[in-house]
Amino acid sequence: MKTANYALEELNKETTIGEIGLEKSREIRKIDMSDFANRKAEIADDLWAASVESGFFQLINHGVPQDKIDGAFEMSERFFAMESEVKAKYPMLKGTNSGWEYMAQVRPSTGSADRKESYQITLPRMTTLWPTQEELAGFKSAMLEFERMNWSLAMRVLSCFALKLGFDEAFFTERHDPASAHYQSTLRLLHYLPMENAKPEDFDLWRAGAHTDFDCLTLLHQKSGQGGLQLCPGKEFETHEWTSVEPLPGVITCNIGDMLMRWSDDELKSTLHRVRMPKPEEYQGPRYSIAYFAQANTDAIIQGPRKMYDPISANDYLQQRIAANFAKKA
Repeated sequence: MKTANYALEELNKETTIGEIGLEKSREIRKIDMSDFANRKAEIADDLWAASVESGFFQLINHGVPQDKIDGAFEMSERFFAMESEVKAKYPMLKGTNSGWEYMAQVRPSTGSADRKESYQITLPRMTTLWPTQEELAGFKSAMLEFERMNWSLAMRVLSCFALKLGFDEAFFTERHDPASAHYQSTLRLLHYLPMENAKPEDFDLWRAGAHTDFDCLTLLHQKSGQGGLQLCPGKEFETHEWTSVEPLPGVITCNIGDMLMRWSDDELKSTLHRVRMPKPEEYQGPRYSIAYFAQANTDAIIQGPRKMYDPISANDYLQQRIAANFAKKA
């Protein structure tokens, strides 16, 4: 049994959820974001109900063009196809949550490295971390555009939560200001390693071990035919019953993160999720996904209306989470 010795209770919870568990069918609410300005009160009610109930939902009619999503995936695949020596020129430096890493993320839930590589884009920290035009033409401009589209959608969703929590409508937008040097929201490109010719023992590991996210809100783009994402909502982690979320065209899957759960005095539920290994009859190739993590600016102070938790800066909160997830395997 793993020893629960982290400073944050969220991390101690993760040490208890490394089992395979069971599978269970659950409804995943789809939230229609169309006509947002006129339907905002209705959308806010729908988002709140889904997030109180289970902490995850899917957005449709969200305004992010499919060709931009497809283009971002094309650029992501081109990045990960570069030689390791080239990607290693842009490493994820300690505590920055920016740059490239290869099988460096060790989850408290599993104690083993996720079977993936990733590239994090956190805008104020990217000065030396962009591939050159010669290495990957058009990559930087495409990622900057896609990052901003995800930011805009995330802020629409968070403005609904601000209203429901009794904050000013712009409360979270001001605390995720991309013009600030304190901005730390991250666009993360993910490449899960292919399983062709894998040894039997490789399938006992996880593409991504069970965890909750550090942030306020995650927007996840998946590719059709490349499944594996599973969710275990609310306090149901105690039953170890997991629900698969199949990739669907035109759908962005979202989950509440620990920052927002804390900011809501635990009314909104941070959702446990993982990426399981493919089954023998399933697609065994590489899996690509792109996540946008809306993480409050480093100088933002996290405390809910009822002050259930002591105030903590978003910087201190995120650093504790990064340190736990990128610690070297014992």
